[in-house]
Amino acid sequence: MIRLTRLNSHGLVINADLIKFIENAPDTVLTMTSGEKIVVRESADEVVEKVIAFRRSVLAGLISTSPDANSALAVAEAPEEGSHPDHAVEGNSRG
Repeated sequence: MIRLTRLNSHGLVINADLIKFIENAPDTVLTMTSGEKIVVRESADEVVEKVIAFRRSVLAGLISTSPDANSALAVAEAPEEGSHPDHAVEGNSRG
């Protein structure tokens, strides 16, 4: 979510993931995925910077947290029961 300002100086918070595109015509017009158009005081560059900062904060939160033991990632990385970590493929033996 990003904070922006309407032309009448009222603030609003927008879901950055729902912005389809941004126009400078001459005001900054956000077209949302729903087709709704929102005119804001911030320039297109400012809106893009806010979206980038928001996405960075989301990604930083994902990277800094360790996976839950029950998450799909942890389950996918866990070795199967009865398998030995030295054997990459079951039944593959040298001898």
